[in-house]
Amino acid sequence: MSTQIFHHESHFTLESGVTIPQYHLAYTTLGKLNSKKDNVVWVFHALTANSNPADWWPGLVGDGRYFDPSKYFIVCANMPGSCYGSIGPLEINPETNTRWYHDFPLFTIRDMIHAFRPLKDHLGIERIHVGIGGSMGGQQLLEWAIEEPWLFDHIVPLATNAQHSPWGIAFNASQRMSIECDSSWKQDQPEAGIEGMKVARSIALLSYRNYSTYQLTQPRDKKTAWPVQHPFGGEAAESYQRYQGEKLAKRFNAFSYFRLSQAMDTQDVGRERGSVEDALRQIRARTLVIGIHSDILFPVIEQQFIAQHVPGAFYHEIESFYVHDGFLLEYEKIESQLKTFIDDSSVSYLKIVNE
Repeated sequence: MSTQIFHHESHFTLESGVTIPQYHLAYTTLGKLNSKKDNVVWVFHALTANSNPADWWPGLVGDGRYFDPSKYFIVCANMPGSCYGSIGPLEINPETNTRWYHDFPLFTIRDMIHAFRPLKDHLGIERIHVGIGGSMGGQQLLEWAIEEPWLFDHIVPLATNAQHSPWGIAFNASQRMSIECDSSWKQDQPEAGIEGMKVARSIALLSYRNYSTYQLTQPRDKKTAWPVQHPFGGEAAESYQRYQGEKLAKRFNAFSYFRLSQAMDTQDVGRERGSVEDALRQIRARTLVIGIHSDILFPVIEQQFIAQHVPGAFYHEIESFYVHDGFLLEYEKIESQLKTFIDDSSVSYLKIVNE
């Protein structure tokens, strides 16, 4: 494994019209590019992950896994705005020699893809055999497959959408409001808004799981005595919510969380392309769209829509107790689809949604 920093030393203009003098990306590579340059797998990470997919997708990426570095050249770039090495709010603004903080500009999903393209060239990549990503990562994948229709041989967007829904935007807005209510949020210091971000994470979890998940994993305490004592206070469900906020606060910051949630909201592949349908029809990669039946944040209707409008796309739906988070945890089910889709050209059991 190799994690490095790519520096883009020339000006870069964002969709907003803001121009920054330079940017940098943290990226991880596993394996080596072969002589034919036909073994590239580009993995796109979701909201709070880093550039090492073997870290957060260990069931699919790594030695002995489906995406094995002995076979593939695996690349994952940390998205701009994050806090794992790429340009972000706590990095130094070269024009002021101080941290960006609230002044960090918004990178849209499309801006992120534009930032990745020079990295692709730097790595000598001419074609990507497989592009794969879930949730916000899937948004980036779709955008790039439209921007460069002939770049990808296969794409696998999971639990994602082509246009972020009002429902998804409402969840993100509520999370940002939680950060804004933190009395420290307007301060220029790294810990600003961190208590609000803990609440934001709690809200996010409600969209990642569902009623049944909490019933089974965080059941009501059977003790008759009150108050019930759990490590982070209250019943198991409350303790869990508080714990997840504390856990994220140890590895993330509110500035990145705020900007990246805004970036997710910008997802609209139809912007300046006529319509979402017109944009999806530009994709030329062989496409497998995977939805999660129980997902309430990115409901399957959104993945079905993608498959209906990407020429020749295949669609598969999986059941998952983990709901939206199933794209991170259902290794065996996802691997089964990948083996058939990528390794077996017949894919006879998959439904072709759009001929």
